[in-house]
Amino acid sequence: MQTIVDEELAKPILIGREDVILSRIKKLGLRLKKNVHFDLVNPEMDPRYNDYWTTYHKIMQRKGVTPAIAKQMVRTRNSVIAALMVEKDEADALICGTIGRYDRHYKYITDVLGHAAGNETYASLAVMIINKGTFFLCDPFVNPNPTAEQLCDMTLMAAEEVRRFGLVPKVALLSHSDFGSVERPETIKMRQATQLIRERAPELEVEGEMTGSAALDEGIREMMFPNSELKGQANLLIMPNIDAANIVFHMMKTLSDGIAVGPLLLGTTKPAHILIPSVTSRGIVNAAAYASACADVVVEKQIARSRGLKKPVKAKPKAKPKSAAKRKRG
Repeated sequence: MQTIVDEELAKPILIGREDVILSRIKKLGLRLKKNVHFDLVNPEMDPRYNDYWTTYHKIMQRKGVTPAIAKQMVRTRNSVIAALMVEKDEADALICGTIGRYDRHYKYITDVLGHAAGNETYASLAVMIINKGTFFLCDPFVNPNPTAEQLCDMTLMAAEEVRRFGLVPKVALLSHSDFGSVERPETIKMRQATQLIRERAPELEVEGEMTGSAALDEGIREMMFPNSELKGQANLLIMPNIDAANIVFHMMKTLSDGIAVGPLLLGTTKPAHILIPSVTSRGIVNAAAYASACADVVVEKQIARSRGLKKPVKAKPKAKPKSAAKRKRG
C-alpha cells in the first residue's frame, strides 16, 4: 500500500478491523496515516452499516438471502462491503483475493455488481510479462467448461483488455488439435468459437483451433496451415477449459522470471479484480494501477452515454481513484 500511495496510483480504502490494520502499519514501519493517505472501513462499527445491509438485501432478497443473512454478510464478508462501495460509487474499483478462495470472492462480487451492459459472460484474464513478450491467458479461474458462445464472449472482452495495454490482440484458440486434425467435441467447440468470433468481430486477427506450439511459433503454424489468418506470434491465448488455463498460468508464473498482472475479472459493470494468495506485493500494486486506469475508462464511457456519443470522452483530471481493498479481519 505504501507504493500505491507514494506513486499516487490511487487513494486506498482498507476494509477491516481498525486496531489490526493500524497495528500492522506500525509494525511494518509504513509512513501511512488514516484519513490522510488512506480511508478505513471497519465492518464492526461503520455508520453506513444499515445502508449497506439493506442495499445488499434488496439485491439478494430473491436469491434466498433474508435480512438476518444480509446483516451477517455485511458484518463478516469484506468483499461484499467492497462490492457495495463500488456499486454505490463510494469507491471506483476493488481488489481482493489475497485471503480466501477465488470462487467465494467471485460470487460475492458478481452478485452485487452484475454483468456489464450487453454482456452475459464473466471471465478471468491472467497477464504474463516474460522475456519473450507479453501474453494474456483466458480463462484460468471462472468458467469450468465454457461453451462456444461463452468462448466468443470472453475472447472479445479479453481482446479489449489487450488493447488497453497498448497492444494489438493476436488471438489463438487452443486445443490438442491443429485445424481440424482431431474430431472431438472439445476441438469442434474451439472451431465453432473461432467462427463466432469472426462473425462478431471481423477486424480481429484470430485463428483456431490449434496447439500451443502452433500459436507461439509461426513457422510451425505455416507448416500445418499456410492459409492461417493469424500472422506472427499469438499474444492472447484462449484455453478450452479452466483446467488447461489454470495449469498453464501457474506453470508460466513458476517457471519464468516474468511479471504477472492479475488475474483480472472481465464482464462486471465496474472494475473488480480477484487476486490469489500467492500474489506478490508488486502484483498487488500492478493490479491497483490497472484497476485505477479501468475506473477512468468507466467514467469516460458514462460521460459519453450521458451526451449520447458513441465514443468515450476523456474525463477531466480528478482526484486519485479510490480503490477498495479487502483486508484480513485479523
